[in-house]
Amino acid sequence: MALQNYKHTAAGYFMRYVQVDTQSDANSPSQPSTEKQKDLSRILVEDLLAIGIKDAELDEYGYVYATIPATTEKKVPVLCYCAHVDTAPDCSGTGVKPILYEKWDGRDIMLPDDHGVVISAGDHPYLKERIGDDIITASGKTLLGADDKAGVAIIMDLANYLVQHPEIKHGKIRILYTPDEEVGRGVAAIDMKKLGADFGYTLDGGERGHLEGETFSADAVVVTFYGISAHPGYAKGKMVSGIKAASAFVDMLPKNEWCPERTEGRQGFVHPTSIEGTLEKATVQFIIRDFDTAQLANHEHRLRELVDATIKQFPGVTYGFIVKEQYRNMKEILDKHPQVMEYAAIAYERAGMQVHTMSIRGGTDGSRLSFMGLPCPNLFTGEMGIHSKQEYVSVQDMEKAVEALVHLAVIWEEKA
Repeated sequence: MALQNYKHTAAGYFMRYVQVDTQSDANSPSQPSTEKQKDLSRILVEDLLAIGIKDAELDEYGYVYATIPATTEKKVPVLCYCAHVDTAPDCSGTGVKPILYEKWDGRDIMLPDDHGVVISAGDHPYLKERIGDDIITASGKTLLGADDKAGVAIIMDLANYLVQHPEIKHGKIRILYTPDEEVGRGVAAIDMKKLGADFGYTLDGGERGHLEGETFSADAVVVTFYGISAHPGYAKGKMVSGIKAASAFVDMLPKNEWCPERTEGRQGFVHPTSIEGTLEKATVQFIIRDFDTAQLANHEHRLRELVDATIKQFPGVTYGFIVKEQYRNMKEILDKHPQVMEYAAIAYERAGMQVHTMSIRGGTDGSRLSFMGLPCPNLFTGEMGIHSKQEYVSVQDMEKAVEALVHLAVIWEEKA
């Protein structure tokens, strides 16, 4: 079922959406973390209503809920297609200027607002597969926001297509747009009863044909060193520096293993993400990652041993060690519902793609959703070079993802 004679809308939606600044903020306690995320969410509600989706709504927490009604009399499990509106704090998302390179010819793309930013197939091997596609980039001063506004636009294009083609048999589909995925709080305030879905798919993956059914399991650790303050002029035998203890501790971390810059594949890691403090109190924050959930405790035990070794060098220093669960490997849930991945693979094949089942060295909203009762793997969008000024997306990848979503909805109806 190729989408013959259909003029896709994904690129048009995408070019509009990336111009809206939706950067999230990990240091903000509010929900959503930045009010500006709702600027896009309000536009999404308006666009859904314009398509003909009658129940599109934005709630106080920044979630957009909407329904594509069923077109079959069968009792079909309710699907949820989900994408997030926020962009990462890693790179500016203010004043994004999208640029479309039609039928890209394979030459390096020098971004006009900063000629030092060049997107080349040498640095981005996947680009070689997209020669002849229409490529969208930012202008060199910002990220693009394909992560995950490509997913947002793909779902919008899908809704537009299915509303125009009621003859296509499918069950009820719930649309969910979330805030704050990039800061780990994308599902913090979702009303699962209101969502009312049985199985879900996030649209937040990269290369065409990639199907992701496994993520890291993740914890956060906060290590705090407590020193003793004294006047520096009279500090001998009295002062104990929390700053020096924290610095020595970080310096003890392995340089050639156990860290993101030296691990790949299925290797886990321990990564310090921030260090700050004063004489009396210095804090180091970590993220702990592994595909094997049981290994998290081993990583944390090893980290605590390093803390113990550190404070022996600084008599008088005490410490706190706090572990917080972040998310778990979605595979633990998806293995109990194999049809979720199986049907997605069939949909890819019907859309003419080779399926590449992948593991994510990270997490998605689907990681948490899976453990909240909504088994939820991750599908490709074409977003590449994410969290950077070299971010890009292929229009044809987005359109192929729309086609896959249509097939996927049909397959669930056929199997019901």
